[in-house]
Amino acid sequence: MSTILSVMALLLHAVLLIALAPLATGVVRIVKARLLGRRGPALMQPWRDLARLMRKQAVVAESASFVTTAAPFVILSATVAAGLLVPSFALHMAGASAADLLVVVGLLGLARASLALAAMDAGTGFGGIGSSRDMTFAVFAEPAMLLVALTFSLLAGTTNLDAIAGVLREGTLGLRVSIGLVLVAMVLIALAENGRMPVDNPSGHLELAMVHEAMELEFSGPHLAFLQLAASLRLLIWAGLFGTLFSPFLLARADAPMQWLPALLGWIARVAIICVALGALEVSIAKMRVFRVPEFIGAALLLGLLAAVYLFVSTGFA
Repeated sequence: MSTILSVMALLLHAVLLIALAPLATGVVRIVKARLLGRRGPALMQPWRDLARLMRKQAVVAESASFVTTAAPFVILSATVAAGLLVPSFALHMAGASAADLLVVVGLLGLARASLALAAMDAGTGFGGIGSSRDMTFAVFAEPAMLLVALTFSLLAGTTNLDAIAGVLREGTLGLRVSIGLVLVAMVLIALAENGRMPVDNPSGHLELAMVHEAMELEFSGPHLAFLQLAASLRLLIWAGLFGTLFSPFLLARADAPMQWLPALLGWIARVAIICVALGALEVSIAKMRVFRVPEFIGAALLLGLLAAVYLFVSTGFA
């Protein structure tokens, strides 16, 4: 019976990921518009955009190879797989043993590399610029995230997300300097990984200043819809990571369906708070120069290193 419930919880988790990911993007847009004194788009507008793109025909450049046509499917599949591994409202879902933080980082890295290859495949200038910038940022972001995983493995003895959430929810670790450093580091990494301000402007239309959007200029129709859905899923995945690692409360057990509803409401509330905070942050800061971004992400690398060092040299203070 517990196996059936864990599978049902995973299926519900998958449906919620697909259904709520575009809505999370819509919440960020609404918050930004309202803070700027505009009415803003409707909450369902991201879903309407995806439906409109799915009705169109994909246009592929003559110079493009199979990489361009295969990349959207690989990117979406890798992102969905990463999302299934990040607990949302319940722990111990089916496949919880594979819910490793390193695996999630690897799947998101696979999606990033696939997008960069597809952007360069058509041979256009803007695609090459965007992919080279994104890979440069990844050189700093991925080691920083590995240091974050190292810190959590030192705290909980594992990099499994379910196990980490269980340890942190017990409260035996208390308040630690290392957790605070990791939190700030993950905020910086998340802004870079999702192409948000101040690293990138997701609503900008200046090609020379684009990063993630420059890599999507050669895609259209269903291919572009898959990329946009993957981007929304990536935002929801990072919101889920913050909720699981830093606020592991109101999480139900997969074999206790009576706890699912309050846990589900708690997860939605956490995601909404993060989206509102992201929208407010993007309105209050400006985009930095591209050449300053490695310094920005390098700060996350340094914070992750300091968090790991604190755990090695301190005796209870960290």
